[in-house]
Amino acid sequence: MAGESRSPRLPVAEATTGRRIGPILITRNLQIDDWPAFWPLLRAMGTDDDEGTAEARYGRLLGDPAWGILGALDGGRLVGYAAVQDYGTHLRIGDLHRMARLHDLYVDPVARGQGVGRALMSAVEGWASGRVRYVVWQARRGTSAGFYERLGYRGEAVPQPDYLTFTLEGRR
Repeated sequence: MAGESRSPRLPVAEATTGRRIGPILITRNLQIDDWPAFWPLLRAMGTDDDEGTAEARYGRLLGDPAWGILGALDGGRLVGYAAVQDYGTHLRIGDLHRMARLHDLYVDPVARGQGVGRALMSAVEGWASGRVRYVVWQARRGTSAGFYERLGYRGEAVPQPDYLTFTLEGRR
């Protein structure tokens, strides 16, 4: 299927949205029809919105080229997602240091430890490649920061002592 990438449940550095690279895990851009499977993941990640409000926003963001809402499917079941936003051209320096923000990366607890998060980060890298110079995100020490560090990303201390800021340098 176009817009898919497959990943074995092993470390995969080359997974990008739109490429098939293995037989088990598929990453792809989510679509409006994915909402029923996406809503439980979004709710588990944390939202104060009711389902109707969240679904309307999901539909708007799917149609916004500045947003990538990427999903990981295992055997056809949505088991994780990543949401990344291109902040666009900078007023003073144009696209020289164009930046995106990784807002969410969530994996269903029953699918953790099986390469889903790694595949989603590879899909984020693929989404960002040629689009932005940097992808930045924050992660809490003692929880998600360790996941990113195991993937080889290095966090920088920020004024919030419980968090690290991570930066992925793209290939723009």
